[in-house]
Amino acid sequence: MSQGNAQGSIQERAQYHLSQLDKELSKYPQLNQLEQQTSVPKVYVVLGIGALYFFLVFFNIAGEFLVNTAGFAIPAYYSLEALFSSGKADDTQWLTYWVVYAFLTVIESAINAVYWFPFYYVFKFVLVLWMALPQTGGAQIVFRSFLQPVFARFFESDASAGLRGKVDASKAQ
Repeated sequence: MSQGNAQGSIQERAQYHLSQLDKELSKYPQLNQLEQQTSVPKVYVVLGIGALYFFLVFFNIAGEFLVNTAGFAIPAYYSLEALFSSGKADDTQWLTYWVVYAFLTVIESAINAVYWFPFYYVFKFVLVLWMALPQTGGAQIVFRSFLQPVFARFFESDASAGLRGKVDASKAQ
């Protein structure tokens, strides 16, 4: 493969992903209105804000606030959506997220992690997004891998079997 084809391929893939993101962002009337008023494509606005957000987190300019906001805002939206839906799998998914998030927050404050790890908030930001996004199911993975084995012994075996069923049901959907 020549270098020209590789660059063309990368450009084509980038353009494809930008068009997919634009299609997704078109669902939000506020972004469409902003695009009309400013003549700046909404994709570039969202990517610019995302880049600025990551820049601030990377250089720890209000890193704790920005990461905790991301760890709260996205899950809070989906949690409220889950509470207003009739299904129970999404309720279990978000309850699991909040338990894992709270547990990690307590551990973080107990060991004062920010002073021990360089670029701590960058890693925490990635972890929080991974745990919060429904597409990744990160909170369920953390719960099943770490918290459930540790805390299952403190609950009745019937209750933990039911919990395993709930977590598995949320994973299936």
